[in-house]
Amino acid sequence: MQADTGKAAKITLPDGIDSILASVLQRRLKAITEEMGLTLLRTTHSPILNEARDFVTGLYDAEGRMLEQTEYIPVLAFALQPVCRIIIDAFAGDIHEGDVFLHNDVFSGGNQNNDVAVFRPIFFGGELAAWAACKGHQADIGGGVRGGYNPGAREVWQEAFRIPPVKVYAVGKRLDDVWNLIFANVRLSIVEDDINAQIGGTTVGERGLKAVLERYGRRCFDDHMEHLFAATERMVCAEITAIPDGIYEGESEAFYDGFHDGSRMKIKLAATVAGGRLSFDFAGTSPETEGFVNAPLAATSSAVLLTFLMLINPDIPHNDGLTRPVDIAVPAGSFLNAGYPAATTFGNTLTGPISDAIFRAFAPVLPGRVTAGWNRMLGVALSGTDPGKDDSDFVDILFLSLKGGSGAARDVDGYDHIGLINCAGGILAQDYEMFELQNPVQLRHHEYAPDTAGPGKWRGGYGVETEIVLGGEDMSAVVFGDGVEEEARAFGLYGGGAGALNTLSFTYPDGKIHAPKSKEIVGAIPTGTVLTQRAGGGGGYGDPLERSPSAVAEEVAGGLLSEARARADYGLDIRSDASAKPRGAPK
Repeated sequence: MQADTGKAAKITLPDGIDSILASVLQRRLKAITEEMGLTLLRTTHSPILNEARDFVTGLYDAEGRMLEQTEYIPVLAFALQPVCRIIIDAFAGDIHEGDVFLHNDVFSGGNQNNDVAVFRPIFFGGELAAWAACKGHQADIGGGVRGGYNPGAREVWQEAFRIPPVKVYAVGKRLDDVWNLIFANVRLSIVEDDINAQIGGTTVGERGLKAVLERYGRRCFDDHMEHLFAATERMVCAEITAIPDGIYEGESEAFYDGFHDGSRMKIKLAATVAGGRLSFDFAGTSPETEGFVNAPLAATSSAVLLTFLMLINPDIPHNDGLTRPVDIAVPAGSFLNAGYPAATTFGNTLTGPISDAIFRAFAPVLPGRVTAGWNRMLGVALSGTDPGKDDSDFVDILFLSLKGGSGAARDVDGYDHIGLINCAGGILAQDYEMFELQNPVQLRHHEYAPDTAGPGKWRGGYGVETEIVLGGEDMSAVVFGDGVEEEARAFGLYGGGAGALNTLSFTYPDGKIHAPKSKEIVGAIPTGTVLTQRAGGGGGYGDPLERSPSAVAEEVAGGLLSEARARADYGLDIRSDASAKPRGAPK
């Protein structure tokens, strides 16, 4: 064994590469994508964007390779790079400074029809040097249902207006005929406003990257980017090498295809670790459904990669090198890689069951990295007219009420009210006052839901219970999600228990209560209807009998955990006004 000299190993860098400058450039690019995001937060009109932050911003090189990006919602983490390359190929020889392109088509690299991307080429010294891009969830995108979610859709045209790669600005001039064609097929004028805001975001990206190129020069910049790509690839390979070589299998299910009661779609995964590479193979996964419970390949790939990121060093830069050691194989025609012209709007929501399969696969070898199951999605897209705003149209996804708990991990309880795994850390709960100002609603009740967290040595995150009085007119709601079936409860790991189920109902002014299916259009909702929703909790991790009695007592005292569940799940006799009695002590 070589003696430890106390000196760090010397790394030989290629000629002309400055490791400090490489770090500075990486952080500067990250800052530019964050500035683009701040622009969207300040200039978009839809609460889906400026409150919930359902968007991503990024910079890409002349070949479409990721330089850096900021994912305000995790499921969009890898939803731009494939499209950038498609635009480059589609417009080869016809890309100029001042051009702007739009795209949403799920059959040419898009992840969801409502997620519309804006791309701007960045020129330096008369040559294409890079791209700036923003993608955000739009309040409407045409199709058969206002808001874009259509559980009754059987093909893409019933979901959305498809936008394959299209140029909407040419050399700085807007192409009004193309622009008007697109927005004539979208119901809400707010969407046009928000696309203009995204175009502004790409302008901020262009300005920031040009300043970098002017300071350091094109040759220096490109060389250091290649160095960063290679360094990131080495970091990812090292993370993969730390996992024992082998094949790791996991399964999960999605529930109810929207047409056949009791239907289930199975996800089968075989993850192979070998030689510093990681492959995800979904052979054996159920075929595509006839409805919208399908995913395009881009959505499935994003789900896999964002879950993979949860299992490795969180400080690894997000650039092209990140994905080089990872392979994803999804059978064409499966419900995770649906073929043209299938309906696919539910695809982003399938991130939950996909991540469940990945966590189950790696649980035996990565106990310190995986989490127990997260609460599944059950959401409502509410639309109608607002009598307090001259009967103007509104559409909002009620993120406030759908955010359940995350799964627990080793040494840490799950996060409360964090939301879906595909949105966690990104989708924010709307500010209560803004929620009521932007929509004709009254928030009557919103708090943590007792007894929703899966028990464990580390318990899952708590969900929430919410009551919203709906005050609009001409209202309808699209319910989309799962998590209402017993088997869909967020699973526990290593002896931990499952989280609570999702529930949702509408109470009409005449007292009638309607509990919709997990995929359903609820029409003709009268003013004064009360939406009651309970978002379930995350799964627990470890034996509940090993949980700290004082932690259990604290949650009983705070009203989060009932005395009955403390006894049943944790074996503790606790009164809300007293400390815990030791396990096994006389009652």
